[in-house]
Amino acid sequence: MLDWEQEQLDRMVSNIFGYHALQIGLPQLDALRENRMSCRALVLDGASAASAPYVAPLAPGGSHHGAAHAAPNAGRIDTSAAPSLHAPAGRSTIWCDHLDLPFEAQSVDLIVMPHTLEFTSDPHRLLREAERVLMPEGQLVIVGFNSLSLWGARQSAGKLTGRPFLPARQDLIAFTRLKDWIKLLGFELERGRFGCYRPPLSTDKWLGRYGFMEAAGDRWWAIFGAVYMITAIKRVRGMRLVGPLKVKKPVLAPSLKAAATTPSPTRNKDS
Repeated sequence: MLDWEQEQLDRMVSNIFGYHALQIGLPQLDALRENRMSCRALVLDGASAASAPYVAPLAPGGSHHGAAHAAPNAGRIDTSAAPSLHAPAGRSTIWCDHLDLPFEAQSVDLIVMPHTLEFTSDPHRLLREAERVLMPEGQLVIVGFNSLSLWGARQSAGKLTGRPFLPARQDLIAFTRLKDWIKLLGFELERGRFGCYRPPLSTDKWLGRYGFMEAAGDRWWAIFGAVYMITAIKRVRGMRLVGPLKVKKPVLAPSLKAAATTPSPTRNKDS
């Protein structure tokens, strides 16, 4: 799954340009590896870093400095939590509250959230924060587990027995539901991609036997992939200045006149 997501992210972010890019959560993926923006940062939640099941260390070499025009109250960043987690060399690692991002409004060109909505306590608020810090025409990339899939079905069954299949703080978000959320925030869905159609098996032997389902699922039942990846663009409606308005005099419609009638010839009384 991580290999598929890394491949898709490399392809998706390579042609997105700007100055500031953020990856929020999931340090196992280097979501901005192929992106060419000058300022790229990994944003991690310091409050849940010690207990999050998906956190794993990356190659050291990052620094604990803010990026993308840190707001005046950026002192909320906590650099003491889990200091072994760093962004790749040449990028910044920012520890903060995901629900209160320490960035100015309209200061970021790209935000990538790999499975971040499933590990936050308030997905709606996190999306509102992403909308706030994104610049007009900025792009938002979201990766998540699809509840309408075989993996989602096993997750639902596992919750009934107390043994969930996928680690998540919140319920899995269906693709159609997420589309409604981002549409309400003024985003325009640009494209979407599904993957991982094999059954939720844990051995390489059985996963290999069901490898044919990847190509078949991508063609015949695409919306039932276990993982989805979408790209949305922030649209901001504005006014267009056209100069002083020239008032044109109304043109009066020509008045209608009765057509002249020809008198009918009178008959001769003698005839």
